[in-house]
Amino acid sequence: MRTECQTDFVQLNGKRYPCTVSLAMDLIGGKYKATILYHLQDGGKRFGELYACLNAATEAVLSKQLKELERDGLVSRTQYGTKPPVKTEYALTDFGRTAIPVLQAVTQWGNRVALEKGVWEECLHE
Repeated sequence: MRTECQTDFVQLNGKRYPCTVSLAMDLIGGKYKATILYHLQDGGKRFGELYACLNAATEAVLSKQLKELERDGLVSRTQYGTKPPVKTEYALTDFGRTAIPVLQAVTQWGNRVALEKGVWEECLHE
């Protein structure tokens, strides 16, 4: 068995990946997946709270990303109550928490790149 990006393929959940980097990026590399995981690292949040954290995401995109994260076992979804409006909370699973060191490293690198090469824009909320 080989690890990292070499010649062997790896399969997970019915998908075939050319290397472990591709596998990892499929799990956390969606449009907002890493950002969602980042915002859940300190505890569970309701859909509206996550939506407020993601300025550019639509509700449909956020919903799709959450479903994929739940399907892949990184996020759990807990629904409280049965009568509308029900309270739904999303939280990291134990498996999801294993991604936190990766996200912290990506955050540090992103901060460095932004400081050294980026141009900061003011965030305008309507």
